[in-house]
Amino acid sequence: MDVAKDMDRSGWRTLPAGMVISTAHMADGWALRRYDWAPPAGVKPRGSLFFQGGRGDFIEKYIEPLTHWHDRGWRLTGFDWRGQGGSGRFLADPAVGHADTFDLWVDDLDAMVGQWLAESPGPHVLAGHSMGGHLVLRLLAERRPAVDAAVLVSPMLGFSAGPLPNWVVRLVTTALCRIGLAERAAWGGGGGAQAMPAHRERNLTHSPERYSDETWWRGHHPELAVGAPSWGWLRAGAESMARLAAPAVLETVQTPLLILGTPHDGLVDAAAIRRAAGRLPHARLRMFDEGAHELLRETDAVRLPALAAIDAYLEETVG
Repeated sequence: MDVAKDMDRSGWRTLPAGMVISTAHMADGWALRRYDWAPPAGVKPRGSLFFQGGRGDFIEKYIEPLTHWHDRGWRLTGFDWRGQGGSGRFLADPAVGHADTFDLWVDDLDAMVGQWLAESPGPHVLAGHSMGGHLVLRLLAERRPAVDAAVLVSPMLGFSAGPLPNWVVRLVTTALCRIGLAERAAWGGGGGAQAMPAHRERNLTHSPERYSDETWWRGHHPELAVGAPSWGWLRAGAESMARLAAPAVLETVQTPLLILGTPHDGLVDAAAIRRAAGRLPHARLRMFDEGAHELLRETDAVRLPALAAIDAYLEETVG
């Protein structure tokens, strides 16, 4: 990493040269905002890596880790999830991150990954952060794409809801949706797409510089931003996690997996990540003693070892 570039964050506040932003149309006509980035000239190609962010994320938020992989020869592809980023919204209020079901996202991911497998050189690696990691795991368990390896970073396999187990969250959110609150923001009352609670930064990262990159993008491109999840999103998320937790689901996944997490995650349940790793027949788990939810956007003391762990795993598995 270039130290001067790390001090001057402007390098991560513009789309990189060569990254192509395009529109992919799904079978129902919905337009997804996609990115593709070919490896640099003169660097030995390693293969193709498909990376997906989490709830409320957008392509620009991950320019720094994407640059890391690009510079190492990976051909990169991914998209903004339907309902967030540059891929439109489900509700008239753009501040509310809504979902009726996660199944639609699995369908989108299946279609996009299928196209990527057909048009890009191998080996093929599928990676996802948080909600993206959850949906990657569902794709592997339910659709079995022919990828060579997968990486899950802080995957959303359980909510970090204090003493409340996932089934209680599911029960409560289902009840709230039944009384007509499905499209209501679960907290914060919306407040505009850029409104973020004060505790959000400490839940995501200990790097004020990298957190400020996201707020810069939100401020300069508010059309990419989304606020609090709806009660419907929370219900749909709890239902989707229950599907993965069901018996004899994860045990069928044959794809080699690296899973990264931290016991200090304030958004997703680290114990659920450990349980899932124990059920996946070809998973390797690395839990970091430091760091918050966004391991790839943490301080260098956490971020660089996380990237190094991914690099080493891919070199070993598909190198």
